[in-house]
Amino acid sequence: MAKEIERKFLVNSDAWRRAASGSEAIVQGYLARGDGVTVRIRIFEDARAVLTIKAGGTAFSRDEYEYEVPLEDGRELLAHAGQQVIAKRRYTVPYAGRDWEVDVFEGRHAGLVLAEIEMESEDARVELPDWVGKDVTGDERYYNSALAGA
Repeated sequence: MAKEIERKFLVNSDAWRRAASGSEAIVQGYLARGDGVTVRIRIFEDARAVLTIKAGGTAFSRDEYEYEVPLEDGRELLAHAGQQVIAKRRYTVPYAGRDWEVDVFEGRHAGLVLAEIEMESEDARVELPDWVGKDVTGDERYYNSALAGA
């Protein structure tokens, strides 16, 4: 069983941009959500598609299953998401021996910037860069699935 353990933060400055080592455009749509389960399709750089199922867990940790799907299938699945779609550019930002993911949202969520860090366990210690602000881990308003429905 795959497990995703992460913390999520608002970003309070653009200082992370100096350290960013790369980025990719992501469009993701939600095919189903409810009772602690989400099913989404993501298309990266209009070149590859990944189907993800997340289930159960806590604010920090959930079961996660990801599967590569043919790009054309991904595009068709994205069309089934209707208005439940978000677009963002994800940057990789190395800091203190870890890779942070900084998401800069587009469209109706333009201006929102979130940072995520994946951890080995819920109680793992993480050194926070000065460009991260409020910890919003577990705040459902900042779940991508909630943003897609907003």
